[in-house]
Parts: sequence; C-alpha cells; structure tokens
Amino acid sequence: MTPDDVNAHNTGRFPRRTVHLDFHTGPDIPDVGRDFDPVTFARAFQEAHVDSVTVFAKCHHGHLYYGTDRPERHPGLAPDLDLLAEQVEALHAVGIRAPIYLSLQVDEYAAREHPEWIAHDENLKITRWSASAFEAAWNILDMSSPYADYFADQLDEVLRRFAPVDGIFIDMCWNQPSASRWAVDGMRREGLDPTDEDHRNRYADLVARRYMARYSAMVEKALPADAVQGAWFNSRPKTGLPEERRFVRHVEIEGLPTGGWGYAFLPYVARFVRPLGLPVLSHTGRFHESWGDNAALKPRAALRYETSQMLSHGLTGGVGDVLHPRGVPSRAVYELIGSAYGHIEACEPFLDGGRVVSEVAVVVDPALGDNPGASNIGAVRALQQLRAQFDMVPPTADLGGYRAVVVPESTPVDDDLAERLSAYRRAGGAVLLVGPALLRNGTEPTLPDLPVEDLAPAPAGESFLACQGVPGVPEDFPVISHGSRLTARALPGAEVLARVVAPYFPRSWDRFCGHSYTPPADPTDDVAVVVGDGVAAVTVPLLEAFHEHGLETYRRLLGAALDRLLPDPLVRAGGPVHLETTVVRTATSTVVHLISFVPSRETPQLDLVHDAFPLLDVPVAVRLATAPRSVRLQPAGQELAWRHDGEYVHVRVTTADGHAMVVVEHD
Repeated sequence: MTPDDVNAHNTGRFPRRTVHLDFHTGPDIPDVGRDFDPVTFARAFQEAHVDSVTVFAKCHHGHLYYGTDRPERHPGLAPDLDLLAEQVEALHAVGIRAPIYLSLQVDEYAAREHPEWIAHDENLKITRWSASAFEAAWNILDMSSPYADYFADQLDEVLRRFAPVDGIFIDMCWNQPSASRWAVDGMRREGLDPTDEDHRNRYADLVARRYMARYSAMVEKALPADAVQGAWFNSRPKTGLPEERRFVRHVEIEGLPTGGWGYAFLPYVARFVRPLGLPVLSHTGRFHESWGDNAALKPRAALRYETSQMLSHGLTGGVGDVLHPRGVPSRAVYELIGSAYGHIEACEPFLDGGRVVSEVAVVVDPALGDNPGASNIGAVRALQQLRAQFDMVPPTADLGGYRAVVVPESTPVDDDLAERLSAYRRAGGAVLLVGPALLRNGTEPTLPDLPVEDLAPAPAGESFLACQGVPGVPEDFPVISHGSRLTARALPGAEVLARVVAPYFPRSWDRFCGHSYTPPADPTDDVAVVVGDGVAAVTVPLLEAFHEHGLETYRRLLGAALDRLLPDPLVRAGGPVHLETTVVRTATSTVVHLISFVPSRETPQLDLVHDAFPLLDVPVAVRLATAPRSVRLQPAGQELAWRHDGEYVHVRVTTADGHAMVVVEHD
C-alpha cells in the first residue's frame, strides 16, 4: 500500500470526532510499544465512532517514535518497531485520519544535551515549570536559539517520511520571552531594548510569528491537494487568530473544564473563533481532572455534556487520552468515548452544511487573550442564561451582520472603535455599553446619542440600585451595586430601568453600620441602567459583578435592557436557568440545540457533572416568518406538536437526555 493509497480516503473533509492521543513517555520506560497490535489499535477507535486520531512523532521528553537514525529516538522502543508508521497505517486502513504531533518548546532531551538552549529570565535563571532543579518539571526551550533549527530538522524528517500528512499538531507554542545571548542579539538586530520587559515580550511574539511562518510553509508542501488541515500551533491565544490565521487552515481549542479551564471557557472562545470562518475542533479529555490524570475517568454525563456543547457551537469534537507506554488503548476509555461520540454521530446528519446564527456581538479586548476576565465571563454566563444568540468579536470585526452590539467594561473604547460603533448606529444597529465603555478614551461620550449625560467617575463607596419595569425584580427593594461606577443623568424621554440609591453615609473604619454596608437611604438623580432609542447605557460594572457575585437582579437588568433593544429575539425558551441554547441554520431547517447539565462544585477547585438535568414541558419558540413543514425532536425522531403565530414557531419539549435538538423543517 502506497502513501497515496492510505491517505486517499481521509482527505477533503474536516474530522468530526477526534482523539488526541498523548504519549509523553520518559526515557526510563523500558517496553515502549511492546504490546502494540495494529488491528486491536485501530478497532478501539472504530468502535468508539472516532474518525481522526492525533498520534505522536515527538513528545515533551524530546523522544521520537518512528524509524529514524536520530539519537532522540526513544531508547525503550524496540529497534525493529516503527511505532508511528504502524499507527498511521493501521488507522488509515480503516478510514481514520492520523495527524502527527510534535512538541516544540518543551523538549527534555534537547534541554539536557544543550542546556544553553533553555530560555533565561532577566536574572539569567533558566525557565522551567518549577523553581527547583529537584522537582519533576519541564524545561522551556528558547526559540531564538539554535533549537529552532534543531526542531526544523525533526519536522522535515517527519514530513519527508509521512507525506502526504493529514495534519501536523505542534504543541507548546506560547510567546516565551528570554534574556539568552541569542535573544539579546536578536532584539538588538530588531532595534529593541533587551532591558525593557515590553520589548522582550514584543520580541517573543516576533520570534513566534517567524517560526510559525517557517514551519507552516514546510507543512504546506507535505499536504495533499485537497487538505482541510495543515499545521496547528497549540497554546497560542485565540484572540491572535485574526492576524495568525495566515499560518493555519483550521483551529483547535484546548479546554478541559476540569483541568482549570472551567465550563465557561469553551463558550467564550468558541464564540470568538467561529466568526473567523475556519473549521474548528475542540479538545476536552476523558480525565477526571486534567491532562496526565491517566488513572481516572470522568463521568459519562460530563463527556456527553462537553461534546454536545462543542457540537452546539458549530465545532467538531476532540477527546484527549493518554496511551499506555505498551501501546494498547484502554477498553474502558473507549467505551466512555464511544458513549459520547455515538450520540454526536447520530446528531450530525441534522446539522450538515449548517451554520451557527448569532444576533448579538460582544466586543472583547484581544489583549486579554484566552483569559477573558470577569466581565467577559459574566457576559457569557448572563447572555447564555438569557437565551441570547451571540458571538464574541474583536474591535476590528465587521458588525454589520448583528442586530445588537454589547461592549463590556473591560473593552477599551478608542477613537476607532467609537467611530465604528457610530457608523453601526447610523445603519440602524442597537448598542449596549457597560461602565467605562460609555467613555471614548476615558473622557468623552462614546456615542452622540447616549440616553445619559454628565458622565463622570462616581465617588468611592457603596451604592444601591432601585429597579423599575424589570420583570421578576421588586421595585421596593434596592439591591447592592458592587464595584466602581459612573455618575450619570437620564436624558428626557429615556427609560430608566435602575436608579442609584445612596446609603445613609459612606462606610469607613470610624463610621459604619452593620456587617457589610450602610443601609440604603434615598434615591438620587443618578441612574444606573437607561435605555434610549437603540442605545442602552449601564453605568455600573454589571457583567463583572454578575460573574463575581451571581446576583440574579444583575442578569434580569441586562435582560430587560436587551429586551428593549431586541424585542423579537431569534429564540425564546423557558426551563431552568442553566439551559443552554444555540441555533443552527441549514438549507432546509432551523435547529435549536437544548443542553441541560448542571456542574456542581465538589472539591475546592473542581466542578463535576454526574447526570443530565431533565427538561419537562419546556416552552421553546423560534422566530420563523412562515409555517414549518414539520418539527421534530432529534436525534430521537419524535414528532412535536407546533403552533405558528405568524412570527414564531412554538413547541413544548420534554427530554431526559441532557442534549436534544428541535429541528424545524421549512422551505
């Protein structure tokens, strides 16, 4: 069988159900691949509904797993075993893709043989994942050193050996500042000051962009003509993709909820990435906690939730595993993965050719990278709970396709963004601005038609919000307003949803009342949430406070403001507050994902999912101008009774599965 033969089946379509098969195997492991059997290996993935497996050419230990004369070849690998080649051939023989993994900035073999290639901090201390030499930890290589060429030689050999490749996954690619002699010389050549921390960071980014361009060009030459995957550089912030997309053909999102990312991370990053128009797959893991938690499995409901969430955001699924050094996949692991991927495969036919539909754009600061911060996570959680259909976008994004734009507290509004928002308003779009986003460059009003005036920083100290016209919020009970705010007065004709109430006096060390804050006294002329004609102004850090305190009133205030700006949203749905909804449009249908799982905090830092949360007679309405041909709950195939009122299709849904799709067939 030729390389062309084994690759012919698996080009032209982006993978849907993938496994990232970690194989970081230390040099003291003696029997690497001893029990590997190609038929058993491939069958495990087939039976788990997997269509792509990322396999290892090189691990973090710096060892290689294919036939090579290079000294880095793993010493525990039998001389006659070309493990990677046999894995690739076994997978290809059953129609499964096999992208190839190489570790970049973590390479223990290179660090031991060439300690001068390790990155150095400003005190010339080597960079590693531990401050002690006597703890197990990875050393970090310096990409401005000769290591960049060393890696290029390894990559070149892999590409020559395995071309045409299904893709190359290059891991550990963050910007790594260094004060090594190579980095210092490089900064001087670029006119940068090595003593300046900002310049060191800028040079690290420049180095990364250069090696990405170099390695991507190498990979491109080794791809089949109809490739959908190329090189992927992992560990880089997705907010850099608008500039770095020229180096990649697709996107991969790493985010194990139990591994420190949390359950709000994927919705944030997915909503930022999908408007870019690149195919995207996402990685969770079969692990109870994070990567390397080899001897623990997560509950089935958790993996069902995580993979269903990926599907609902228009991503394809990825589950991380660690292959035992002897080379045999675990039956328990692939029964678990198959339980989730069987469901995903059953859902896929109803989504073919579809695209996720969003009405609201949340403008985020790209400088935050993959660490969205309190206000953006607050926005994700609040808008999901409000059933809003939204994307996260950079300030440079085209806003024309959205009906409303939200600018959170943490997004700086400069002249360019202010002008873009003004143009969007002139074209009829609605805008909601929160806190500092109300002021261009921190001084002047962001928009000329704000429903408030006299914006200025408010004095420090607690205040309260008296709400009016907000469903579910009593008007006679002022609620605490957390965080600093702006003062403002409502313009005539504007609708005030929340007014500021002052305490009897500011709390201080020598003048206070009660445990937490001085009680509310009287309403003031200051306003907190005001809606005018197409513009809403929120003078308090509503999104940040919602993330940090979870006060229901904050979400309801945001919802009331959005209802004024967007009175006919794409979807309305009842049910429990945790219910997640997304909408996909295909050529013949509108699909509403309903996801109902509840993570619970069970250790000081770990949220776990054990069961699906049933939906009982939940009303769902999707905006559709004409009556549908049929409405079904999929993948169960259940016919749903429906009513069309001329604007919305109304159904009621009962399901115990945790994830279901209302599929509305129409012309």
